[in-house]
Amino acid sequence: MLRIWQYNEIIMTPLTISKKFLPKDDLVIIARKQYERLLKHIRWQEELDRDLQRSLEEVKQGKFEGPFSTVEELKASLER
Repeated sequence: MLRIWQYNEIIMTPLTISKKFLPKDDLVIIARKQYERLLKHIRWQEELDRDLQRSLEEVKQGKFEGPFSTVEELKASLER
């Protein structure tokens, strides 16, 4: 069975071997470079999730400023 899986800009063509050959689990074979790109994307996503969680905590604690209507408001905020 051959399936094509598209994940954002990463295009992979994994080969899935029938379960009759692997009674306990599936085996998926992909090119190493594609696997490494997938791992890199997963790590980036996890880092983004951590940063977002930190930002949401700061918002709950009132540790943010903005949005600013003018550049002058932004400059004044940065000078404080």
